[in-house]
Amino acid sequence: MSIERRPDDRSPNDRSPDDRPPAGRSPEHRRPGYPRRVEVDEESVRKSLAGLVLTIVELLRQLMERQALRRVEQGGVSDEQIEKLGLTLMALEKNMEELREHFGLTEDDLNLDLGPLGPLLPRD
Repeated sequence: MSIERRPDDRSPNDRSPDDRPPAGRSPEHRRPGYPRRVEVDEESVRKSLAGLVLTIVELLRQLMERQALRRVEQGGVSDEQIEKLGLTLMALEKNMEELREHFGLTEDDLNLDLGPLGPLLPRD
């Protein structure tokens, strides 16, 4: 019976530092065909981070808007407060549009797909 050796069957001393698995991980944890290191460029990281932050801000903006509408419908808000709420929410929406435009993002870019739960940000 003969044993066929694969490249990863080398002894740890025969491997270069780049070939060695991270501490506590065996070579079997590495998926075939995947690069050993993730290659990222600064622009894609910046855009992805901006998208994540703007997604959270948009979610909070929509929640605040719904809460404001509930309070108005319940009747516990004066006309002056309603006017102020409306202007504030419109300004916040305009600022979000400007930020999306600045980072080259669309509304759909911010709307994460949660699989069976549907989209994160419902559009009315």
